[in-house]
Amino acid sequence: MLEKRERHVKEPFCSQYHCGSLLGRGGFGSVFSGHRLSDGLQVAVKQISSDRVQQWARLPGDDSPVPMEIALLERLSEVKGHTGVVSMLDWFEVEGQGFLLVLEQPPTCQDLFDFITERGALQEHLALRFFRQVVEALQFVHAQGIVHRDIKDENIVVDTRTLDVKIVDFGSGAPLKEAPYSEFEGTRVYSPPEWILHQSYHGLPLTVWSLGVLLFDMVCGDIPFDRDQEIVGATPIFTRRVSKECQSLIRWCLSFRPEERPTLEEILNHPWMEEGGGDLQDDDSSLPCQSL
Repeated sequence: MLEKRERHVKEPFCSQYHCGSLLGRGGFGSVFSGHRLSDGLQVAVKQISSDRVQQWARLPGDDSPVPMEIALLERLSEVKGHTGVVSMLDWFEVEGQGFLLVLEQPPTCQDLFDFITERGALQEHLALRFFRQVVEALQFVHAQGIVHRDIKDENIVVDTRTLDVKIVDFGSGAPLKEAPYSEFEGTRVYSPPEWILHQSYHGLPLTVWSLGVLLFDMVCGDIPFDRDQEIVGATPIFTRRVSKECQSLIRWCLSFRPEERPTLEEILNHPWMEEGGGDLQDDDSSLPCQSL
């Protein structure tokens, strides 16, 4: 288990870590490869410009505000984290650069978007392996009072050696609340009908809708909806042979009405999850359709 370094006598970032090549760039910052100088541990370094931060928070005992992402990852690390959620090892505020987050980085990893792009649609048994890990990790995240709000293939990292996955990028995350949210900083094609229609949503049904899009993406090789009218229609068209059980779970997660979507526990108890992926049925509902 990777341990966080003590911060009460913190040395500057550049004396503890080396920052290497750019790995990716998103709406909230850039991510670089790196390593810890003391032992060579491979890490990812996320740089967040202060002027790009949408939400700020305060850490206990600290008067200076930090990006919400740091506060959320600190909260997760206080309870020793979860194998399915990225760990923040350290963070720094650097004059002229904003904030630097030092994150764990498995040596053989690839985000799920690239994984699917290279290999095509996943076999159901592999999709189930990934999906179960994501759902269980989200149960942990929610239990700590946090909602991710941007679950998608690009934010799932696969260790290609072990096929273990981690949820990354809490840049769109927020404290979990029962009241509706009226702001959304996630990815629109993963957002639910209630956001498109009313600019309002609740955290748990949003998560489950995104999980339905993610599972469809895994077993069909692409997302089900590209346009707002398709999201509001809430009717996925299966472009590959997919078992009845898997189709059933996806359609349940993609229910138009938020209250009709399953809970995370109900997802884990769904027959497809319990039976190891189900079998393809030779009927019209599982035959390939034309691409969207």
